[in-house]
Amino acid sequence: MKYVLMFVETEQFAKELEAMGELERETAYEAVGRWFADHADQITHHTHLAPAHTATTMRMRAGAEPVVTDGPFVEGKEVVSGYVEVEVADLDEALRLARTWPACPLVEIRPAG
Repeated sequence: MKYVLMFVETEQFAKELEAMGELERETAYEAVGRWFADHADQITHHTHLAPAHTATTMRMRAGAEPVVTDGPFVEGKEVVSGYVEVEVADLDEALRLARTWPACPLVEIRPAG
């Protein structure tokens, strides 16, 4: 089964990352790199998203032209910063994989068709 694991940054996580010294931040990034290497056989696609302030949103309205605005659709304290698509046996395996993610404090898991 395919699942998408969306990595969600919180304001607190972003502040902690920003406050890290260069060596500590490098160590955190290395942990993420190891996670990707350790699970490469299950990952079918992944990407890191540009910051939320770079988003363009299109709001669809019945019977009217879409409204296009700069920035994210919703303001929030949590932002999806990246994702991986994984091929695993079932949700339990996707959950086990998500539990080992070493970075963002939230991981949203959704089946992918």
